[in-house]
This record gives sequence, structure tokens and C-alpha cells, in this order.
Amino acid sequence: MTVQTTNTSAQDVVDILTLDHREMEGLLDQIKQSPDAGQRRDLTDTLIAEVMRHSVAEEMYVYPAMEKRIPDGEEEAEHDREEHDVIVQVMKQLEDADAAEPAFMERVHKLDELLRHHAKDEEADQFPKLRQRIPGEDLVELGKKVEKAKQLAPTRPHPSAPHSELFHKTVGPGVGMVDRLRDRLSGRMTG
Repeated sequence: MTVQTTNTSAQDVVDILTLDHREMEGLLDQIKQSPDAGQRRDLTDTLIAEVMRHSVAEEMYVYPAMEKRIPDGEEEAEHDREEHDVIVQVMKQLEDADAAEPAFMERVHKLDELLRHHAKDEEADQFPKLRQRIPGEDLVELGKKVEKAKQLAPTRPHPSAPHSELFHKTVGPGVGMVDRLRDRLSGRMTG
């Protein structure tokens, strides 16, 4: 008799991305509650970096898996990429905005709306399909790839950059390295 053991401590890709969503929502709540413009700026920089890491990792590994493994996966992945484009545009506007101005908080509220909508779609529809169609050990392996991608991903929005697996795997790590260097030199808080 063979006993199959599973590593219950290993998080799968769904667990990792869901936790990312909760962390982003927590940062958004902190930004909206902070009366201090400097703190709002720092929290927003951290949020932008986390959203960029998360989005790039999804585009590198999760969307290709969706396209191959779930019904209508190509359409769903394309829809998500389009949502990422809109999110990146709002983050770029936030990156250049003065946290003391009312327009800053208007953009934060818009980003909040977009991120919560995107997370809800993924968690209610796509993540269950991934768990249904992909074996658990493959989801854990996908999670490891996502975590590694997040370490190398850009931390700043680049609206003109293509949202493609090939771009992120070849050029993205270099862009991410430049972003992290710029972050350190400028004192920008990125998590």
C-alpha cells in the first residue's frame, strides 16, 4: 500500500494571490484612513509596488495556465490583462500626484474600486476553476513561480510596456532591477 503525502505547509498559487488581495485591500484602507499626506504617499508607493509585482506574476504564469487549462481561459486572461492596463494607468496618475491634494484621494478611491472588482472576479470565478482543473501539486509549483516572479518584477507602473509573458520573462527582471534601484535612490517606500 502506498501512502501519498502532501506538504500542507506549501501554499498554492490561489492562496498566495488571495493573500496578496487582502494585503492590497489593507493598504488601501490604511491610505484612506491616514490624515497625513506623507504617510499616504509612502503607503501608496508600497501599494503600487505590490500591485505591480502581483500583476506581473499573474501575467507571467497564471494567465498562461488559465489559457491552457480552463474553458474560455484565453478570453478571461485577456479581460484580466485589460483590467491590469486600466489599473496601471490609475497607478501612474497616483505616482505623479501630490498626496495632499484632493485629486490624490479621488484616484485612490478609483484604484480601490478597480482592485476590489478585479480581486472579486478572480476569487469568485477564476480561482475555483484553477483549483478544479489543475492538480494541487501543480498549483503549489505555480505558486513558487509566482513568488519568484514577484521578487524580480517591476515596482513602478510602466503603461507603455506590453503585458505579455515573453516581455515579463525577458525584459521585466531588468526593468524591475532599475525600478528597485530608483526606489532606493529616491527613498521611495516599496514594501
